[in-house]
Formats: sequence, structure tokens, C-alpha cells
Amino acid sequence: MLRTASLLAASLALSAALIHPAQAKVTVSISCSSLGIEMELCRDGAQAWAKQTGNEVKLVSTPADAQERLALYQSLLAAKSDKIDIFQIDVVWPGILANQFLDLNQFIEPAKLDGYFQTLIANNTVDGKLVAVPWFVDAGMLYYRKDLLDKYGLKAPETWADLEAAAKQVMAGEQGIEGYVFQGRSYEGLVCNALEWIVSNGGGGLLDNGGQASFNNPQATAAVDRAKTWIGGIAPQGVLSYDEEQARGAFQSGKAVFMRNWPYAWALVNAPDSPVKDKVGVVPLPKGDGDKAVHTGTLGGQSLAVSKYSANPKEAVDLVLYLAGAEEEKRRAVKGAFNPSLKSVYNEPELKDDAFFSTFSKILESVATRPAAVAGKGYNQFSSQFVRAVHATLQGQGSAADNFASIRTSWK
Repeated sequence: MLRTASLLAASLALSAALIHPAQAKVTVSISCSSLGIEMELCRDGAQAWAKQTGNEVKLVSTPADAQERLALYQSLLAAKSDKIDIFQIDVVWPGILANQFLDLNQFIEPAKLDGYFQTLIANNTVDGKLVAVPWFVDAGMLYYRKDLLDKYGLKAPETWADLEAAAKQVMAGEQGIEGYVFQGRSYEGLVCNALEWIVSNGGGGLLDNGGQASFNNPQATAAVDRAKTWIGGIAPQGVLSYDEEQARGAFQSGKAVFMRNWPYAWALVNAPDSPVKDKVGVVPLPKGDGDKAVHTGTLGGQSLAVSKYSANPKEAVDLVLYLAGAEEEKRRAVKGAFNPSLKSVYNEPELKDDAFFSTFSKILESVATRPAAVAGKGYNQFSSQFVRAVHATLQGQGSAADNFASIRTSWK
């Protein structure tokens, strides 16, 4: 509780009023992620709404680490705090936090929701209650150094074997460069990576529709055991403590050939001051071996939910709809490479002919999903057990099969 309290104090200390109209109607507070340039984009969008409506908006900076942010949210909501009106939530949190959010069906006409990807609307609907509006959609993807692959006559990898071979070849010819960086820390990001390894190798999902564990099979364990061989080889030992930003930092500074990350990294690696600007390409993540191998990326994304304890629910919903509206989603896509949750925005000229967004649309065709809906409120516990088993395997503490055997088998 002390850690959560300190996180809250730090977050609220960073709160900043974005605009002060002479006669502000109400003040709406919103939590935004501090990952990459998310805070900047959130601030600019919220400020535009405040100017348009005459209301005031306060930003609450929350931890970039998803588990820390969830713990903060749970503490605030359990206390029925009105410090935050709008919560930016992860794609796997609706089932965990549903009881603390308003049913947005009571505020939003159904026609306004038709334009969103309906898989995202379904993901945000718990027991018939729409707990959040989709804001942007994510999926894991592979970033690679075009210049280095060209130098050695290599193509973007189709399989994990291709990636391993290419990484070793470039590492042998270049000083001070790693082959592959990803999110190897023991947190939710590693769940996403491991799910991609497993599904891409034909190992299926993590839980079946009945909530029974389905990941302890030969294809799944082989995929995680394979990843273990990367540590200290094509991947640095330090990758076991990497999150998204640490992986991006290594790749963007020119110290890695390949990186697994979310779409947000695209705008940053191509920023004017980036050492790898215009040297990077993106493709779907590699597939494994065998007939069941597929390209996949873990489905991610963020939505906006309104607290049951908000003193200004109508204004909060209005801000949610503004931020998740077509113009704002297009702006975020162009400036930050955040993929829209509205289907129509992909047809905008700025996005339609862009190679990055066309690649992402292909990735969306075969995404892997975490079993948040199946596990419901138990997902957080399942995720913790699963990620501990995967991390132990990567550290060389037993095989994937042995570590998976320690995870509870029923989650319904």
C-alpha cells in the first residue's frame, strides 16, 4: 500500500492543468500513459477539447509499467476516489475493472460505435456493459535495420530460424551490435512476447474457451525453450530486464539488428534526431517451424473508460468521444504511429498509402489474443503465474515444460 500511495502522490504531483478558461465550466481529469510520446499526444488532444468546450482538463501522469498502473488504478477505484475521471486502460483490463466504470451505453448512441473495430467493442463489453471506448489498437511487430540487412545481402526474416541466422551474420561482421531485443522483463510485456512465440510455432493459445490451460504442449514448450537459447547469444543477457522503452532505446541507438515492439516505436525511431532514421523497416513477426506455424502479433491497444465516481460524467464522456474521434485518431496516427480504432481513418490519404500502416493492417488479420475475457478477474493472477514460468525458463532455471507444470490449470 505504501508503494501504491507513493505512486499516486508522484502521479498527482505531475498533474497539470492544460488550459484555464476565464470561466471554466468544469474540470475533467484524465490519466494518460507516459510511454514514448503518449503523454504529449494526450495533452495536445485534451487541450484542443478544452479550448473547444471552455472546460478545463487536468492530466494525471501514470506509470509506464502496466502492472504498476493497474495497481494504482485499483487502489484509486477501491477508495472511490474522484481524482481521475477518465482512465486509459489496457486491452486486458475491462474484465478486471468493469465494476468500477460507467456503462457507456447509457451515454453513447449505438450508431456512434458502429465505426470502431467490433472486436474491440466486444472486448470492452462485460456482461452487456460497455466499459470503455477503443482509442487505439496495437499488435506486436518486427522492426529491422534495412541498411544492415542490405549490406549483408539478407532479406527480412520469414521464420525464427531466418532471424537467428541473420542476427548471427550481422553480429559477426559488426562491432558492438546485438542481434535481437525484445521485452524480456518479468511483466505483462513478456506474456505478449511468449504468446507470439507459442502461437507462431503452432502451440495454440494459453487458455481454451473453458478456462483450462492449453499451453503445456510440445509446440508451445519448444517455442519458449528456443527463446531461452537467444539469451546471451543473439540477445543480450540484459534483455531479461527490458521493457518496451529499454528495447527501443537499444535499437534506436543503433545497437541491435532486430526488435520486437509495438507500433508506437515507429514514429520515434524515425524522429529527426534518431540515429536510425530512415534505416528501419517493419514486417510481421517471424513464424516457427512446421505446418501449423503462422505469422502473428499479440493484440494490444488502449481504451478510455469513465469512473463511476466522476463528478462530471457527461463532460468526461464527451472528452472520451473527442479523443477517440476520427480527426484526433488521424492526428495521433500521423504524429505518433498510433493505429486508429476507427476503421474509416485507415482510408484517409495520409494513412492509405503509407507502408507502415498497410503492414500493420496485414498483421491485424492474424493477431493472437491473451485470455483476458476467459480468465476475467483472474487474468491478473494467471498472467503473473505464466510470466514467472516463462522468465524462469529464459533465465535457464528449468525447461518450459517443467515451469509450465507449476501453473494452475483451471481459470474459470
